[in-house]
Amino acid sequence: MNTTHLNELLDHLLQMRSRDSLEEALRDLLTPAELTEVCNRLQILRMLEAGVPQREIAKQLGVGIATVTRGARALKIKQQQRLT
Repeated sequence: MNTTHLNELLDHLLQMRSRDSLEEALRDLLTPAELTEVCNRLQILRMLEAGVPQREIAKQLGVGIATVTRGARALKIKQQQRLT
C-alpha cells in the first residue's frame, strides 16, 4: 500500500468535524458493499474481543468463516505487539 496515499486518506478523514460529515465522506469514498464490509469487520473484532466463537460470528453477520479468521489473526497480531 502506498503510504502517501494512506496518509492522505487519514488526513482527509481526520478533517471531518462531525459524525454526519464523516459518514458522508465514507459514503463518498466507498461503495455500499465496501462500507458494509468495513462495518462487518469492526463488528468481527468487537465480537472476537467479547469471546464470541468464530462460527457464531460468521453466522450472525452473514460472512464467511475466512473473513472472521482474518479478523482473529489481525487481533492476535495486535495483542502480540502490545506484549513486546
